[in-house]
Amino acid sequence: MNLSDLSGSRVCLLSHCAAVGRGLESTAHRLRRAGVLHAVLAPQHGFWAETQDNMVEWEGDDNSGLGAPLFSLYGATRVPTAEMLAGADALMVDIIDVGSRYYTYIYSMALAMRKCGELGIPVFVVDRPNPLGSRVTEGPILDVAFTSFVGMYPIPVRHGLSLGELAKVFSGMEGLPEPRLIEPDPSPWVLPSPNMPTLDTALVYPGMCLLEATNISEGRGTTRPFEIFGAPWLDPWKLTATLEASPFMRGARLRPLYFIPTFNKHAGLKCGGAQIHVTDPGVFRPFLAGLGVLDYCFTHGETRWNPPPYEYEYEKMPIDILSGGAHVRRAVDSHDHHALAELAVTPLARYRRLLSGLVRDPNRFTN
Repeated sequence: MNLSDLSGSRVCLLSHCAAVGRGLESTAHRLRRAGVLHAVLAPQHGFWAETQDNMVEWEGDDNSGLGAPLFSLYGATRVPTAEMLAGADALMVDIIDVGSRYYTYIYSMALAMRKCGELGIPVFVVDRPNPLGSRVTEGPILDVAFTSFVGMYPIPVRHGLSLGELAKVFSGMEGLPEPRLIEPDPSPWVLPSPNMPTLDTALVYPGMCLLEATNISEGRGTTRPFEIFGAPWLDPWKLTATLEASPFMRGARLRPLYFIPTFNKHAGLKCGGAQIHVTDPGVFRPFLAGLGVLDYCFTHGETRWNPPPYEYEYEKMPIDILSGGAHVRRAVDSHDHHALAELAVTPLARYRRLLSGLVRDPNRFTN
């Protein structure tokens, strides 16, 4: 990672502990060693990914071990204040995204870029690759009437964009100065949030995150969140047999199991469910799989949609802001398999038009 353009600058860094280089040194510590670290901003879950459960606010401190003040963008404010950015010559963004529209870290970046645009502070973004790849897209493009902190821009659920491309798309859609991109060093996977422990988790997340909008456990409180799912009223073998015989679960197998979450939904209760084992990542479509899981779970009368609030949205249904409209909820409620299959497919012509002039080769995308 070439930091020569930031030499001698006072850099405000938006980052977290997962942003590391070859030797596992965090970008924050690297900037500190270079003598340019002025302040640190961190997204949901904290710089150290220490807030375990979902939607837990945290506040910054001056004793973070980073050698600079640490400010929270998931507490009293989600937009950096002028005081947080005071004295900074540049904002540098280095965060690990997981390739799904819901992941809030990319909106911390967007809101920080917006504030820097107001203050005239240049933005540098480390162009981290998308762990799900740069070609396959899934799911509907967000209806802007359902904008929220889990979806601020009209992109599909599985967007196929690198972090630098996301920054360019967001700035282009808002008319902000284009950020300068920094080439990242190759680096190992470090969990970016407490319930995103492995790349296997990231691979199923575009679909299994939808369970956050229901009373079905998405596996929080287990060691394999989002891969494991279930509820006390589900029969593991019936669930597995039905879904494996459906078109929703191609490229994956389901292993029936029972589990007891240690926190979050159904904590301390025995749940029937399954673990998704992806056998062919090239064929597996996680958003389609998630729709299939919802469709099956809602054949049981005990299964419910969770009401708001969810991620600072107090009126719209959580499933609607996650899926980017009311269409998924309606299709699941009516068990309309044709509609669900259509919703899993991104309208590529529209997506390519939206990205034209903002990213390299928008024609690369496929379903």
